[in-house]
Amino acid sequence: MGGENIKDRKIQGKTAFAVASFVASVFILGLKLLNPTPIQIVIEGGGQNASITQIPGFFTLGDVVIIVIASIVLGISGTYLLLFDFAEKPAGELILEERKKMWEEIAKTLKEDEQKIYRAIIEAGGIIEQSKLPEKTGLSKSSVSRALDLLESKGLVERKRRGMGNIVLLK
Repeated sequence: MGGENIKDRKIQGKTAFAVASFVASVFILGLKLLNPTPIQIVIEGGGQNASITQIPGFFTLGDVVIIVIASIVLGISGTYLLLFDFAEKPAGELILEERKKMWEEIAKTLKEDEQKIYRAIIEAGGIIEQSKLPEKTGLSKSSVSRALDLLESKGLVERKRRGMGNIVLLK
């Protein structure tokens, strides 16, 4: 009904490049470290017979260069993914932002008094004491109460009893 879920966020831009680099580096490193290039030594004895000897387990200069480059790319992309990309807002703040976007869209459809109250609740983070609404909106207590009744009947807010007063929550 409006905003996208946090689960639905797509990996884009620098993050996608960092992920692709990380995966490619891990693959190349694994391939090169597990399967070094076998070195073949050919010994010709007097032009008649040649013996070919394979020495497995050695790395050629090309292998070493590839391993070093893949390690550097792996380190840089891994550091980026760990430190920079996920240093975003905590999930609670992201959810609150998504809800605020949705609430702002809903607020446009309301009447003037309802809109004032609804916006005051949004500005308070989606929860406020009913007794503070007249002060924040400039409306009388009875106008606030009537508007809250309408908002509650539309399923947009919920009032919960707390001591001698009510707390108003956005749904």
